[in-house]
Amino acid sequence: MSEIWIQPTGGALGADVHGVDLRQPMSDATFGRIAEAWGEHLVLRFAGQKLDDPSLMKFSARFGELDRVPVPTAGFDRAFSELTEETVEWVAVISSVVKNGKPLGGLGNYELVWHTDMSYNPLPPRASLLYALEVPPDGGNTGFLNMDAAYEALPEDLKRAVEGKTCIHDSSRNSAGELRQGFQRTLDVRQTPGAVHPLVRLHPVTGRKSLFLGRRPGAYIHGLSIEESERLLNAIWAHATQEHFAWYQKWRIGDLVMWDNRCVMHRRDAFDESLRRLMHRTQIVGEPVLAG
Repeated sequence: MSEIWIQPTGGALGADVHGVDLRQPMSDATFGRIAEAWGEHLVLRFAGQKLDDPSLMKFSARFGELDRVPVPTAGFDRAFSELTEETVEWVAVISSVVKNGKPLGGLGNYELVWHTDMSYNPLPPRASLLYALEVPPDGGNTGFLNMDAAYEALPEDLKRAVEGKTCIHDSSRNSAGELRQGFQRTLDVRQTPGAVHPLVRLHPVTGRKSLFLGRRPGAYIHGLSIEESERLLNAIWAHATQEHFAWYQKWRIGDLVMWDNRCVMHRRDAFDESLRRLMHRTQIVGEPVLAG
């Protein structure tokens, strides 16, 4: 464990952690170094791991209490995920694999828009950890956005415009736009179901300010007309999703990638529906969202 070292990606965020086998017991000193690197780089990649679900859950729990998996989309049954009784509530299966006519996981093979995981909850997860079990030879890459840097680079007029504002985060649809079980389509964004959070978030550990956007569809800024809200949201999103705030992960089997869900957004490229992609994800219970 003494040989652990951190290699930044050279992009807007992200770093590789070398010299650690996450199946093995980890000292507090080693974990502290990983936590410090996570605070600095926001996204960490651990390549070449060989994790089962209990090992994934055990490492994840070093960062806090495990969060339950999100509400699935209509028609999806987690019983077909092939998880055990001990893991099915804590490990989300992100998969394009179909077995005996039943999907083994959610979110298929299509593009996923920029989003923050489960920000529609009052306490969104502080972290997400995604582990690659099967990956296609091409496609299905995951992009990450540095929302600290995006806030710092906001033009002054936009910084003034977002100050003190709050926004609805839509709970009715997932990041692919699919309607979740138990929800109906909402036509008026002012009636969008979901938690309300500040547009500018203060990180409880680093003290940095970041944009906290969730996902674009269904969003509404309180106190503005629909037209004003749409204009401001469009301007913020156009700024925050510029490529110089992004870094992309090209997946390999055995990659574990974790990101700070409080100040990082992510998306996924589409890939050929005939190809297999199987990922297991854990998440960590978050804290109250502090206004920046």
